[in-house]
Amino acid sequence: MTDKLINKNDLSKLINDGDTLLVGGFGLSGTPFTLIDVLATLGKKNLTVVSNNLGEKDKGLGILLHKGCLKKAIGSYFTSNRDAVYEWSKGNLEIELVPQGTLAERIRCGGAGIAGFYTKTAAGTKLAEGKEEREFDGETHVFERAIKGDVSLIKAWKADTLGNLIYDHTGRNFNPVMATASKIVIAEVDEIVEVGELSPYEITTPHVYVDYLVLSDYKKIGGKYVVPGS
Repeated sequence: MTDKLINKNDLSKLINDGDTLLVGGFGLSGTPFTLIDVLATLGKKNLTVVSNNLGEKDKGLGILLHKGCLKKAIGSYFTSNRDAVYEWSKGNLEIELVPQGTLAERIRCGGAGIAGFYTKTAAGTKLAEGKEEREFDGETHVFERAIKGDVSLIKAWKADTLGNLIYDHTGRNFNPVMATASKIVIAEVDEIVEVGELSPYEITTPHVYVDYLVLSDYKKIGGKYVVPGS
């Protein structure tokens, strides 16, 4: 087996109160359910989560919201979980709404060491308020800062013992860019195979980005990830 494989309960040593977490997923697809389930039991507070959404009620990141672990959420689509909107309306959760393409590029810049970029997206809207603007080719562009995290929690389909990762269909969403943009990267995987069993053409995230691997408690049954016997 690999030195990168850890017990899921070791998560308590790797995440601290106040950390910024980059969490993969698009809806519930490509969500690191096991890592989120464990994190919800650790009593961590004041976390900032960067993710496309906050899961659904009592599913995925919705569990962390329910447990009161979150201080702020940065993402694109929060209405899939009405609890997020409710907590925001009560002043219990800060929300930074970011257009989806802008979110992906901000994370990519964080991983590439780029401070930020200009985009036409959101120019002239409330999302641009307080941000630097410049004109290019006669059009207003908004400056968006890169996003970096303390810890990335990502979900891959398979890893080899070095930590090279491949993803399952739409599981290849925000996960690959998030694997480049944090100080610590923890990948939840369905299976670990020997070096050489993954084709180099399949590998999306090279092992140099991956610090730890955790085997998933979930199995894909009927197109959904569930805990066997639950």
